[in-house]
Amino acid sequence: MASKKIAIVVGSLRKDSYSGKLAKVMSQLAAGKLEMEIVEIRDLPMYDQDIDTDNPPAAFTAFRERIRAADGILFVTPEYNRSVPGALKNAIDVGSRPYGKAAWTGKPCAIVSQSPGALGGFGANHHLRQMLPFLNMPAMPAPEAYLGGIADKFNGDELTDASLRSFLQTFVDTFAGWVERHTG
Repeated sequence: MASKKIAIVVGSLRKDSYSGKLAKVMSQLAAGKLEMEIVEIRDLPMYDQDIDTDNPPAAFTAFRERIRAADGILFVTPEYNRSVPGALKNAIDVGSRPYGKAAWTGKPCAIVSQSPGALGGFGANHHLRQMLPFLNMPAMPAPEAYLGGIADKFNGDELTDASLRSFLQTFVDTFAGWVERHTG
C-alpha cells in the first residue's frame, strides 16, 4: 500500500488539547502507512461570503490548498455543548467554498472524538457525520472512535493507556485501507 497524505484537522484550539495529543499519537502510529500532518485552523477568519471574493483572505486560500493536496482527512475533535467546536465548523465552512469548488469533495475521511466525560464526544462525532455527505466525503463507518475519560489516558503528551494505543493502531490501519480504497 502506497503512503497517502492525510490532513489532520484538530477541532480544538487549546495548546495542550487532548485532540492535538491524539493527532500526534495517531501520526506516529501511521508511520509507513500514511503521511499525516496537522492542518492548523487557528488563524482562519470567520467565514463571511463578503470577504470570500476574487481575492479571498490568504488564510482561506492556504487552508483550501492544503486540504486539496491531501488524499484523505482525519478529524480529531472534542465535543462542545453536544456538538462540534465553532472553530471546526468554521474550517468546514471555509473549505466548502466557493460553492461548487469545495476542497473537501471526494476526500475519504474518519472521525475521532474525545472528551473527559464518559460519552467520548458522541454528539460532536455525529454532528460532524451529518455534514460529510453534503461535502461528498466518504466517512469510514467503523471502527467508530468515541474516546471517553481521555484525561486519564495521558501523562503529559505521552499516551499511557495500552488498550487505547492498541485501538488507535487498529483505527489507523483500517483508515489506511479506507483511504486506499477510495483514492485508487
